[in-house]
Amino acid sequence: MAGRAAPAAGALLCALLCAAAAAGGGPGDSPAPGAFGHVYRGAVNISSERVYAFAYRSEPGQVDAVRVYVNSSSENLQYPVLFVVRQQKGVLSWQVPLIFRGLYQRTYNYQEVSRTLCPSEPTPETRPSEQIIFVDVASMAPFNIAYELLVTRLENFQLETNKAFNFTASPSQPQYFLYKFPQDVDSVIINVVSDAAYPCSVVSVQDIVCPVYDLDHNVEFNGVYQSMTKQAAITVQRKDFPGEQFFVVFVIKPEDYACGGSVPSSIHGNVNRTWNLQRTKNLQVTIVPSIKKSVYVQAMFFSFLSFLSFYLGSVVVAFVHYIRVQRKASAGRLSPEHGSGMMTSSHPISASTPEGSSYGAIDESSSSGGRQLSSPERRAPAGSDTDSSVEEESDFDTMPEIESDKNIIRTKVFLYLSDLSRKDRRIVSKKYKIYFWNIITIAVFYALPVIQLVITYQTVVNVTGNQDICYYNFLCAHPLGVLSAFNNILSNVGHMMLGFLFLLIVLRRDILHRRAMEMKDIYTLDYGIPKHFGLFYAMGIALMMEGVLSACYHVCPNYSNFQFDTSFMYMIAGLCMLKLYQTRHPDINASAYSAYASFAVVISLAVLGVVFGKNDMWFWLIFSLIHILGSLALSTQIYYMGRFKLGECYMGIFRRAVMVLYTDCIQQCSRPMYMDRMVLLIVGNLVNWSFAIFGLFYRPRDFASYILGIFICNLLLYLAFYIIMKLRSSERLLPIPMFCIVATAVVWAAALYFFFQTLSSWEETPAESREKNRPCILLGFFDDHDVWHFLSAAALFFSFLVLLTLDDDLDTVRRDKIPVF
Repeated sequence: MAGRAAPAAGALLCALLCAAAAAGGGPGDSPAPGAFGHVYRGAVNISSERVYAFAYRSEPGQVDAVRVYVNSSSENLQYPVLFVVRQQKGVLSWQVPLIFRGLYQRTYNYQEVSRTLCPSEPTPETRPSEQIIFVDVASMAPFNIAYELLVTRLENFQLETNKAFNFTASPSQPQYFLYKFPQDVDSVIINVVSDAAYPCSVVSVQDIVCPVYDLDHNVEFNGVYQSMTKQAAITVQRKDFPGEQFFVVFVIKPEDYACGGSVPSSIHGNVNRTWNLQRTKNLQVTIVPSIKKSVYVQAMFFSFLSFLSFYLGSVVVAFVHYIRVQRKASAGRLSPEHGSGMMTSSHPISASTPEGSSYGAIDESSSSGGRQLSSPERRAPAGSDTDSSVEEESDFDTMPEIESDKNIIRTKVFLYLSDLSRKDRRIVSKKYKIYFWNIITIAVFYALPVIQLVITYQTVVNVTGNQDICYYNFLCAHPLGVLSAFNNILSNVGHMMLGFLFLLIVLRRDILHRRAMEMKDIYTLDYGIPKHFGLFYAMGIALMMEGVLSACYHVCPNYSNFQFDTSFMYMIAGLCMLKLYQTRHPDINASAYSAYASFAVVISLAVLGVVFGKNDMWFWLIFSLIHILGSLALSTQIYYMGRFKLGECYMGIFRRAVMVLYTDCIQQCSRPMYMDRMVLLIVGNLVNWSFAIFGLFYRPRDFASYILGIFICNLLLYLAFYIIMKLRSSERLLPIPMFCIVATAVVWAAALYFFFQTLSSWEETPAESREKNRPCILLGFFDDHDVWHFLSAAALFFSFLVLLTLDDDLDTVRRDKIPVF
């Protein structure tokens, strides 16, 4: 067969050459027969050009690819050598020296160029077909310019599944290969690796269309592409290519700034240079099948069933608790000492605490002021918790004697809960319900533009094919529909499901508390921490919204929209601190309006930090000053339980802070007036000032995470102080809050481990970020960051339960015996 093919190709070529010679006039117009693998040398000028004809036979069903290598020693940019390759269905042309333009109009010239010609399409014929290629070499130079020409047929043009292929490319010698989907494969991942980070390269996936865009200035015109240093990965689906095949194109960029590198010092300035030998890169490409549709189903079942187990556990705990309460109630062990009243199931854990029990170093005699005050909850109708016929909070505390009484009570050395729970419970509950309704309004107005924006981001990625816009973990990015990384979105379902579960738990407690109030339960009226659930409802909504906004961020994670992922984290941390403070300061906690206004200021600072916080020293000076002054102002507020006025001078608050330092640290250095509060505030200010100094000197690029770290450290500090003071006051931790504390610590530790397994980083270029990409670790579908989503949702849920159940041991303790700290 081979013996018959050669004479046939030769006869065809001779016939074509004779026809061309008869039509042409000059000697230079006659095509010279060319042989594959043979180097042709010659010279051209304005009056002389060369034409070569290469003929070959294409077998049925076979894809034939031809590569043309040219070289010219001339560096004259005014008279380049022009190469034109004519095929049956296309023309490809270029010049030598080949010019690439870089940053600041720098130009780079290459004398050696090699291009792969667009392969001929497989013919449905059952017999071989004859193909011919013409290569024209010309120049407008008035003098001879030497050149070299080599045309070869590629033996390894088609890539195979699960088989690595090694090759070399340079800016003037790009490469591309063909891949056909096997019958049983619907999706594949193209893995490209290199031992060297530079030169910077681009990997592109293009449809089977001629011409193939394989140069630096046009590779972005078609298909899907991403820049690369040491690693790249592109997921390709069969449905996106009707022909069930595609080209994988590899282009080396003339400069490295797009991948995070710098322009070499030897080529600074607008100077033409020839340095192609320095820009070669060894690459290895492997195409592996992606996951099947069944894995998507398994991952979704796993995600939902994992968090549905929390619902089941909550039902079991509630049922066991109900049985225990019923048994104790039937045994008559829950009656208070006077025999009146009853303990309802609104108390998850009940404990009989003797009234004479000691509370550590705090002298009970100092609570006389609180005991002499009758509870307003006993005086007001206790059967209703609605907002109807309820006076506004502004109607209270307007008489001068009330103000005087406040100043006397809140500035005592030892305070008890009865001192700070004197307002009507309905008024205070209404105040805290505003947290819930406000956060719903904020969530709607914040989330809708965010969803619209990330949909636009995803649309831009899908339309342009530019995968450098979004910072995915491309080695574990499983697309679904229009979404490029469905696994990163699915893993946020835990926040929404556990947030809703927390709302149900709070609702149950709220309903049982209302029933107890209607039954005039003495323990509900005068014992334990006053029950206000508005902040808990707000925390549940914030947890759900964190899941929604984190999913939105992971639609297209990048530097610009990272604030979507952190905004409600600020709110969660702030609400937790407010709830912890409200527990023993129900009358003097911040209003919803001032709290959310503070959160708005924080988010505004976060936005300014994203825009100006990279290298602007003035921004960090202003922010650090605001941070330190804000810490001092809040410290003064906490130290004096809110009993100070700014007066006519706005600097009054800081004058009061200086007075505190003078009286408590200089005049009475041995023991401040409020020792416990002073210790907390000193440590807290040291932590916050350290953050301010760190930010001022190091100026971290991730400003949103920097602010979040400030919130979390303050929350942990306050929680640790609260628990220490609780144990110091001889209070107990019941089994359920103890379990929640241990679970919170364990789950947070595991979650943070996966959080710090950095899989991408928008602080770097997209190419550098992809060096951190790793394969999936769970079910072949979820990566480390997805596991962080799962565990952080559980950790936040347990953290909320800690705040919800931490003081259940005080349900049978009178409020005039519960210390304030």
